[in-house]
Amino acid sequence: MDWDDLRVFLGVARGESLSAAGKALRMDPATVGRRVARLEQGLGTPLFVKSPQGYALTEAGARLVAHAEAAEQAALMAAEAVRGRSEGLSGQIRIGAPDGCANFLLPQVCARIAEANPELEVQIVALPRLVNLSRREADMAVTVSRPTAGRFVVQKIADYRLHLAASDVYLAQHAPIRSRADLKGHRLVGYIQDMIFDKELDYMAELGLTRVPLGSNSVAVQFHWLRQGAGLGVVHDFSLPLAPGLRRVLVEDVSLTRTFHLVRHADDRRLERMNRFAEALVAGMRAELGRLEAQVETGPNGAVDAMAEGRVTHP
Repeated sequence: MDWDDLRVFLGVARGESLSAAGKALRMDPATVGRRVARLEQGLGTPLFVKSPQGYALTEAGARLVAHAEAAEQAALMAAEAVRGRSEGLSGQIRIGAPDGCANFLLPQVCARIAEANPELEVQIVALPRLVNLSRREADMAVTVSRPTAGRFVVQKIADYRLHLAASDVYLAQHAPIRSRADLKGHRLVGYIQDMIFDKELDYMAELGLTRVPLGSNSVAVQFHWLRQGAGLGVVHDFSLPLAPGLRRVLVEDVSLTRTFHLVRHADDRRLERMNRFAEALVAGMRAELGRLEAQVETGPNGAVDAMAEGRVTHP
């Protein structure tokens, strides 16, 4: 059985269409279709059922997936053995992450890793949903909740904190916020309720707030609304150094803690390259989280929590 045909088979199994597989494999979809047909002919059994929704695995195809993934892993290990250990990392590594982490934390961490490894290509997939590692949407993923199914290795990266925040402009134009009871008189920015993909992100429910006049499934959109003075919302502390005009409010009364986890394919533990990258990523994220959160605590001239300390006056 040709490994290259198995590689194409895995691409279709994961992408559930010829076009998606072709894009991932950098092949023409028609070529992908011919390769699948050749593999099916050689095995004497159909591997996919075609429908308007795409390509679904047959029973025979589902049985073949595990063997194809084992062959894929063996090919990766063989390539790594031939290359041998080098001082620097090389090749492409793709990381999936929720968009808050992907926008405000991973860019600088991955930039430093890439700078130290000129032959390395790092890709960050920022999605307002869970990244599907089983379909190889990414090589590894940063998550807030630990996965409950699948053959994965999970490592805790670090805890991080979130607080309510608003811009100086918004705080100057609206009623003071001295307690949780005052929140009901303010315009809230947050997630669209039915698009929250992880229960750990349902901040407003935890605060007992149900109406969110300005909602988005994107943390970046919420962040920019807050910067423009549109309302009050929950933000990652590590994002605040990027927006000097935002101030935390009710810091002692409303403080949320969440955890970042690194999730990897179980078989990738045998790949030294992936282990070394994961080690660098975890160390980099821990250091950057510590640096940014410490910067928020001190703040430029101690101004980050001015509202909480009663030093912001209102007209």
